[in-house]
Amino acid sequence: MDAIAPQSAERPSCPMDFILRMLMGPWTTYILYNLRTHGPQRFGELKRRITGVSAKMLTERLRALEGHGLIARRYERTIPPKVTYSLTTRGHELDDVLDRLAAVGTRWMAEDDRPTARAAE
Repeated sequence: MDAIAPQSAERPSCPMDFILRMLMGPWTTYILYNLRTHGPQRFGELKRRITGVSAKMLTERLRALEGHGLIARRYERTIPPKVTYSLTTRGHELDDVLDRLAAVGTRWMAEDDRPTARAAE
């Protein structure tokens, strides 16, 4: 059996398992952090800011996050159509977590950039 059960599978009983299943997958937390940091964005803006993600993968991740209620997709009938993505109230509940992870990541990157940091450990 796969480690990652499909959404239709039985709901996990562990709260960490429940939320981590929503957040796992390539680019997911990066998309959430980008929307947290830069606010609502159109697809092209997200694609430019998230270097290396393919259009197919970005679309897949956005659909999954929308399905989990973490982001909202706003469609405007214009020519060309305008689609904007933003965090929902539920998505904003992750603000503190995303900010904290970014702070730890920033610190670890700085530590790893110091040549003597690794030699001293």
